This record gives sequence, C-alpha cells and structure tokens, in this order.
Amino acid sequence: MRIFYGRLKLHAAMSTYYFKKQSMLQHLIHQFKYNDRKDIALYFGYQMGLLLSKEKHWQPIDVIVPVPLHPSKLKLRGYNQAAQLAEGISKVLGKPVLAKVLQRNSFTLTQTHKSRSDRWENVSKVFAVRDVNAIKGKHVLLIDDVITTGATLEACGLALLQQGASLLSIASLAYTTAR
Repeated sequence: MRIFYGRLKLHAAMSTYYFKKQSMLQHLIHQFKYNDRKDIALYFGYQMGLLLSKEKHWQPIDVIVPVPLHPSKLKLRGYNQAAQLAEGISKVLGKPVLAKVLQRNSFTLTQTHKSRSDRWENVSKVFAVRDVNAIKGKHVLLIDDVITTGATLEACGLALLQQGASLLSIASLAYTTAR
C-alpha cells in the first residue's frame, strides 16, 4: 500500500475492500465493532484468510498479531474486533494468533476526525511489545479492521520491527481513501 511507502518497511500489504461511508460494509463493520457481532468479524477474517492463502508472498507468515485495544476499551466492547478478524484468518492459514504480544500503553481518543499528523502524534508512542521472543526472527502479519491514514498500523509495525520481527506484512478488512 502506498500510504506506507517510506514510512514502514513491509513485505506485503493488502486490504480486502474499499471503505465508503453509508455503505453496507460500513454498517457491517459498525455491527461487529459496537453491537457484539463477533460472528461478522470472524466471517470477514475467514474470507481474508482465503484471499491470503491464494498468494505465494503471504505463505511465509509465522504469526498473526491484531492491533490491540486499550484495556478500558476492551472491557467496554467485550472483545477486540481486530483479534476476531485474526482468528478468522488463522482458521484458514493455520498460523497462531498472538493477541497479547502487543499492548496499547495509553488510552487514546477516537481518531475518526483527526488528520494524519494528529493521528501519528496520538499513537506514535502508544504501543509496546510484551513478549519479544514470540516475534523475534518471525514474519508477522499485523491485522486491523480499517486503515484510514495508517498511523496506528505504522506505530504497531515499528514497535514489532524494532523488537526483532524479521518481516512485517499488514492486512486490513478495509481501506478508506476519504479523510
């Protein structure tokens, strides 16, 4: 994905869909993020896994890491939607999901209405690797639901690479070009 060029060293990156406001996809994402519809996220993750399994450059993946939520947001929501997507992908690829290897150290307000630079400032030092040995020397597939500016994935990816991941790939359910 071009938004990461010069910002993050990636092996591969993909989004399954383009995100458009007022679309059926937006409605479905809202359902699994805010209305306890984990089944929708698992389904989409499974479909992502099928796409990833068809391309050779995705085959050397060792582990799958979802973008983490802050503990207070996780408690409020009851689950991490990116982890649900990761579980669906894992069912197809047969790779382990390391849902606790990355942690979000501080709570950040929603980034929905922030610019790219504001988003980066908001998340640049928020993520830390909890278990360096789990990712050291491995090809990590980082998962998120929607990419807007890429700031969150960039911050997570830098933390993973700085702590020893040998390769980093990114997959998201959707990518939005409207900012």
